[in-house]
Amino acid sequence: MPYEKEKQVAIEAVTRAAQLCLAVQADMVNVDSLEKGDKSPVTVADFGAQAVVCQHVTANFPEAVIVGEEDSSQLRTPENAAKLAQVTGYVQQFFPQADAKAVCGWIDAGNGQVTERFWTLDPIDGTKGFLRNDQYGIALALIEQGQVKVAALAGPVLPANLNEPDGAKGVVFVAVRGEGAAVAPLN
Repeated sequence: MPYEKEKQVAIEAVTRAAQLCLAVQADMVNVDSLEKGDKSPVTVADFGAQAVVCQHVTANFPEAVIVGEEDSSQLRTPENAAKLAQVTGYVQQFFPQADAKAVCGWIDAGNGQVTERFWTLDPIDGTKGFLRNDQYGIALALIEQGQVKVAALAGPVLPANLNEPDGAKGVVFVAVRGEGAAVAPLN
């Protein structure tokens, strides 16, 4: 099947990012955020999720172009050294050898430009929902010649069964153009 590897990599990437986000929420009672130039919030989880996704995609597709939402410039400032250490600690749960330099490199791997084939990433779509312990998603898609070919979306706190809102949480949606879509529990 075409795009089978891309589909599997996308599922694995958003699943790892969702696990990182859940870990940040579990560890940090009051998750704080930095403010980007457009006044929107960005958290340790946004940076960590982008690092994990970009690392996984580029490890499997070394020539991949990724157009992501975050960059590491704020984290590289002396006043945000503690934030960078936090991000690095969460990323090390998936890549124990990671250091701050590698983490910043993985985050910045998402600074690509739109080409004929590229991945697009929103490491936390709904950061304000994340900050409120409400709904958010990790969104990743492969675009070729302006068409979505593969897409994966993790909803870490979305009920696995919408008829049981207090039941198990966490789902991953995946779609491949021409092959349909599927949903599975995050775990």
